[in-house]
Amino acid sequence: MDKTCSLERDGADIPPATSEVSNIIRRQGRLKASHRQVAEEVPVAFSYGGTTHAVMMASPQDIEDFAVGFSLCEGIIAQAAEIEAMAIQSFPAGIDVQIQLSDQQRDALTARRRHMAGPVGCGLCGIESITEAVREFPPVADSEFTLRSEQIVQAAEQMWNLQVLHRATGAVHAAGYYQARQRDGEILAVREDVGRHNALDKLAGFLLRGEGKAEGANPARGAVVVTSRVSLEMVQKTAAIRSPVILAISAPTALAIRTAEALNITLVALVRGAEFDVYTHPHRIVE
Repeated sequence: MDKTCSLERDGADIPPATSEVSNIIRRQGRLKASHRQVAEEVPVAFSYGGTTHAVMMASPQDIEDFAVGFSLCEGIIAQAAEIEAMAIQSFPAGIDVQIQLSDQQRDALTARRRHMAGPVGCGLCGIESITEAVREFPPVADSEFTLRSEQIVQAAEQMWNLQVLHRATGAVHAAGYYQARQRDGEILAVREDVGRHNALDKLAGFLLRGEGKAEGANPARGAVVVTSRVSLEMVQKTAAIRSPVILAISAPTALAIRTAEALNITLVALVRGAEFDVYTHPHRIVE
């Protein structure tokens, strides 16, 4: 955790990311007893100032990154230092993360909750909820940053090799950060989770915390790499990270394309082998 924030654990063990289960498999026309690793998922509650804000079903790993990244992508904080303290408690039913914000962020979140509260079904509340879901993010800053086609291919290949949990279970998504150099680059971090949004939140937390900076990560000079489809939220989270490029193994939605165009983000999807599709701001991709 950033040195400006205190982190406490209650001493209870965080559940493992995988469990071994027995199963019956059919191979070469025969049924037989077997076993395999499966991904765990647990409820993770984020509470600010003692009030629960959200409960997410997630993989029980990289919880500190998850809390910081979730707070960033939800617009609750802009810097890791705005979280003054964090306490992680593990219970049989799930994981509770108690987060203490700085005074300014705490007051802003309280005002936001008050603004969103209202009679159920009043109509106006629905409009406000929709506005919150598609809230505006500032566009990513212009720069001379570019990616070579070979770097896109390299990033996807490195991601595959670094997905430890996916290779064990085949049931999780991953989000990685590719730091580009002049002619090549390196995946500095990969975060995996049963939820694609959670994986990207965890990566955002890594980049915002001191560990990401210590690794030399500079979001403005690299790309977010995801193994899932690209939806609106994946583009929004990339904007919160302030990365100018998102690379995806799967396809984007129409709203994601329009949002990436508006936020000055280069969206590259369907990265398969040496082939890929560029949907927005292609000036950043060069041969």
